[in-house]
Amino acid sequence: MQKTPRAAQDRGMKVRTRLVAGFFALVCFGVLILRLWQLQVTEYDFYAGRASGQQLRDSVVPAPRGDILDAAGEALAVSATCWTIRALPREMADEHVEPASRALAEILELDYEDVFAKLNDRKSNDKLILRRAPKEKADAVRQACVEGGWQGIVLLEDTKRWYPQGDFAASLLGFTNVDNDGLAGIELKYNSFLKGTDGRVLSAKNAWGYDMPTDYDTYIAPVQGNSLQLTIESSVQHYLEKYLDYAVKEHNVAARAIGIVMEVDTGRILAIATKPDYDPNEPRVIADANVRAQVDALEGEERKAALQLAQQTQWRNKAVSDLYEPGSVFKLITCSAALDAGAVTPSSSFHCGGAYLVAGIPFHCANHRSHGSQTVAQALANSCNQSFIQIGQRLGKDGFCDYFAAFGLQGATGIDLPAEPKKSEFYTADRMGPVELASCAFGQSSKITPIQMITAVSAIVNGGKLMQPYIVEKITDADGRVVSEMEPTVKRQVIRPETSATMCELMEGVVNGGSGKNAYVAGYRVGGKTGTSQKLDSENAEARIASFVGIAPADDPKIAVLIALDEPHSFTTSGGALAAPVAAQVIEDTLQYYGVQRQYTPEEQQRLEAQVPGEVGRTLEAAAAELQDSGFAAKVVGGGGLVVSQYPAEGESLTRGSTVLLYSEEGLEQAVTTVPAATGMTLAEVTSLLHAAGLNIKAEGPANMEGAVAVAQSSPEGERLPQGALVTVTFYDYTVPADEDVLMIPD
Repeated sequence: MQKTPRAAQDRGMKVRTRLVAGFFALVCFGVLILRLWQLQVTEYDFYAGRASGQQLRDSVVPAPRGDILDAAGEALAVSATCWTIRALPREMADEHVEPASRALAEILELDYEDVFAKLNDRKSNDKLILRRAPKEKADAVRQACVEGGWQGIVLLEDTKRWYPQGDFAASLLGFTNVDNDGLAGIELKYNSFLKGTDGRVLSAKNAWGYDMPTDYDTYIAPVQGNSLQLTIESSVQHYLEKYLDYAVKEHNVAARAIGIVMEVDTGRILAIATKPDYDPNEPRVIADANVRAQVDALEGEERKAALQLAQQTQWRNKAVSDLYEPGSVFKLITCSAALDAGAVTPSSSFHCGGAYLVAGIPFHCANHRSHGSQTVAQALANSCNQSFIQIGQRLGKDGFCDYFAAFGLQGATGIDLPAEPKKSEFYTADRMGPVELASCAFGQSSKITPIQMITAVSAIVNGGKLMQPYIVEKITDADGRVVSEMEPTVKRQVIRPETSATMCELMEGVVNGGSGKNAYVAGYRVGGKTGTSQKLDSENAEARIASFVGIAPADDPKIAVLIALDEPHSFTTSGGALAAPVAAQVIEDTLQYYGVQRQYTPEEQQRLEAQVPGEVGRTLEAAAAELQDSGFAAKVVGGGGLVVSQYPAEGESLTRGSTVLLYSEEGLEQAVTTVPAATGMTLAEVTSLLHAAGLNIKAEGPANMEGAVAVAQSSPEGERLPQGALVTVTFYDYTVPADEDVLMIPD
């Protein structure tokens, strides 16, 4: 039977339908094959990583920071083990939430409601409970979890920074944040060296975030950071901080005190401090009780702003970060530059009268003193402003600016501490007129940092070499291998060695007979320069900085010491009266620490102590004669003919001229006396007072005691001592004229 056209059409349509369906099936199958190829071949690493991330818990194991050590290897900053306590709420049974919250809150001293809210949050499986928990608290949490059978509390070993000596060298060391990153000081400057490399722990978990019952665990150990060995000598740092602390309290220093001790031949910093400072273990706590009380009296945003300002202030290392007017200390720069350039000679003379006019502007010395005719030595010793204006004029503005730059005073020293200003404030030759040259010559109108000042002074006395100052001596890795080691670096020769030798002599004259006499130390040759500078940018017109820079021994300088008291409120603001005694104490203790032998002059020998000879068993006449030959006087107690006991005893030290008590009868009670108050009196008055009380005196202070008064005594008023005991009395010369460097004082 013949097929109809209709049937043929149906058959053709079925074929086309099958072809279309087959085509689409082929396309879909091809797309699927292509996608599978992409997933399993070309994009395998990507999706394998995502799967691994969903199946593994990645826990960080923090690396301990490297240690910071002093020059002798004593630890100044170390990493201590602590624990981070976290919660996995979905892994804790409902009935355990409440008792676990109460236990953790009590052990960790946290708020119960906060802990409960974290443990009861079933949407999260990672809640921070406490960071940096000490071992005893972590152990207590671990024990509570064991006893309670609680799941979902995780203790992760961590590290925190610890400063074993509290506030010692705080402004130098700085501190770290909760992530163990350095935020200030050495900790910030060398953060990349100290930080180390964190480790990892990879643990398997299921889709809900629970730990899977599998042995899969990978541990990548952390690598401890490098350690730093500093140039800091802890003993010298302690001396500096002790005497700065005393000065701050004694003279009510409002804007903090600065101190630096530098090794002049190398640029090594032996000590550096800004006081008061803070405890780097608790850096956000305001250490100054008065400032803390002022902040706590405020509320809201005002308190927040005051707290932040107080914190930033106590963290600031003024010795490196603050520009200041150096005042008369800067006369050392002007003097050495003029001598080195041949603009003046040591025998050059100048005149200081009622006023010295520069471009119609009158300049005076402090308190309108008139020094008359002055040599260079006298001008420096008397800190004569008018003479130094004339020295600056002879040097000229081009010469002045050239030496200013050569001494490294235009830009940063490059010391390895953070926040050093890149540029100081100064006049260039094209901007310097005669008035600016005059004021700059005696230490005003330019602003530099204390570290720049002491680096320049070190160059003046070390033969003329400008050294690179540095703090870090050596960097070692966790295995003790040396990574880097600093060597002394000479930047340039600034002045001739002959000029340097002359300056050492001139600076010694300032201490022996000039404004720096309170820096005198018996047996050591000390040189220096005083300064009392006006704070030109202060709202308080009376604000001053009392400073002193000293060098010792003056005939072969080893160390330089800079002391600056920013805004003292005392009987004077004179650097010679306030800062020089602090420098003297630091110099004396430092030279003794290094074993530098004292060399006394004949005059000093007369003031020295000597050992008391033994007189027991001798006749009174023979004993008195021997004591007299040894430089002592004798006082007899009793009516016998032989010495049966003596005070002070044989071998003890007494100042020559002191009295030794000779007891000539057995059973006599030792004579005692009451110590009188000596402070505020002259040497003659104190000597007479103590001798009247039956006591001996040892006087410490300037070589020339004329004008000096007692400021401290070793035994306080009212103490009972045996007659013949030695009382050490410290004298300062408060009559030292203030070398105040006021920029322009009109008639």
